[in-house]
Amino acid sequence: MRAYKFRLYPTKAQQKNLDMHRYISKTLWNCLLEFAIKRYEETGKFPTRSQLQSEVKNVGMYSQSSQEISHRLNDALLRCFRLRKQGKKAGFPRFRNIDRAKSIHYPQSGFSITGKKLKVTPFGEINMVIHRLIEGKVKTLSLKKESSGKWFAVFTAEQDGKTFTPNGKEQIGIDLGLKTFATLSNGKKIENPRHLARWEKLLAKRQKQLSGKKKGSRNRFEAKRKVATIYEKVQNTRTDFLHKTSTQLVNAYSLIGLERLQAQEMAERAYGKQINDAGWSRFANMLTYKAGNAGCQVIFVDAKGTTKTCHVCG
Repeated sequence: MRAYKFRLYPTKAQQKNLDMHRYISKTLWNCLLEFAIKRYEETGKFPTRSQLQSEVKNVGMYSQSSQEISHRLNDALLRCFRLRKQGKKAGFPRFRNIDRAKSIHYPQSGFSITGKKLKVTPFGEINMVIHRLIEGKVKTLSLKKESSGKWFAVFTAEQDGKTFTPNGKEQIGIDLGLKTFATLSNGKKIENPRHLARWEKLLAKRQKQLSGKKKGSRNRFEAKRKVATIYEKVQNTRTDFLHKTSTQLVNAYSLIGLERLQAQEMAERAYGKQINDAGWSRFANMLTYKAGNAGCQVIFVDAKGTTKTCHVCG
């Protein structure tokens, strides 16, 4: 399965309709969660998947989109208690406000691509920028609104497996870090661009302006959007760097060895902002899914002792 994300340019009427459906999806999630909690208090059991689904008829949304909300809540409840039985931490599903309802999902049907437009029920044809060809059979669609106010269409497509053919190039080991983003075993280094540092002063200024605005006011909404736009720029530059770097590496080497880093746990202990800004986990994920098509193999090893020089081969 591969994901494809394209920018949407809905009209003002379509934007209003999309936002209304976001509000309906938020309200529906909250009502279903309240229903599930009351059912548990009365019977000691949560409602089943089919019982939750029966509560979402005629709510003003496309039928499969509303059913998908009930399925996600059911999955969230099951996952919560499965992890707790395993002794792991798991948060109970929360009630949502409109800022947490960012997507409208179409799990099977209700959409089609016609030329440069996305035809989707019930919004009609929405202008879309298709910057690359979708390979495979499209399975699902999510209409997503970012905090900056931009709308995107995210497709998932099922692709046929390809035969792996080694490219016969050099093998390499990579040590990820913060001072230097990556140090290769052949002596090459990839500098850490420190994406967030480039925008920190402007971000601090915009956040200070936001904190001074009255809650619920139009000025606060605009200030919040400006902060979100900066974060979006940081994310875009980080993603661009990770994509370009990972593509260059899988095309240049036949085998890449990486440390199996617990990036989230490390970020919680120390240097959280720098680790998250570097994007180690996303980088490893990109290497993994790009490697096969490039004839490269990615392996992960225990991080213990990987920064030492080997006494056998140097």
